[in-house]
Amino acid sequence: MNIITGKVWKFGDNIDTDVIIPARYLNTSDPHELAKHVMEDVDPEFSKKVQPGDIIIGGWNFGSGSSREHAPIALKAAGISAVIAKSFARIFYRNSFNMGLPIFELFESDEINEGDLIKIDLDNGEIHNFETGKTYKFTPIPEFMQELIAADGLINYAKEEIKEK
Repeated sequence: MNIITGKVWKFGDNIDTDVIIPARYLNTSDPHELAKHVMEDVDPEFSKKVQPGDIIIGGWNFGSGSSREHAPIALKAAGISAVIAKSFARIFYRNSFNMGLPIFELFESDEINEGDLIKIDLDNGEIHNFETGKTYKFTPIPEFMQELIAADGLINYAKEEIKEK
């Protein structure tokens, strides 16, 4: 069973890749270094407060801006286990799966509050909020994208495919 459980951090609409990881830190591609600066322009202490397994909730157009893979890499390296938003910028959507970061579109994401404990059930397509008792159905993730998550990203997926052949 594919389950992700974590505490929620909440951000609003139009969180772009420069907010996720400011461009001034892109002189490195080291995930651990990037993680130290994730979301710092909206919350300077975020990287110190976030815990492994935590989940980000966003609004509309999460991940807009540049096409850099650094944004999902930084989130994942900071311990974020998933991102839920009303909608995602298309390039961030694809980059997230390529990097093995699960993301979910949920129109009702604004009903989930910061600090809530939630469970994402990938097999049943549900998000359960333990604080309110409410369960939401999310937009299903295509099967191939689920395979990328299971492999921890496109590169690992490709390596496994090559091994099998």
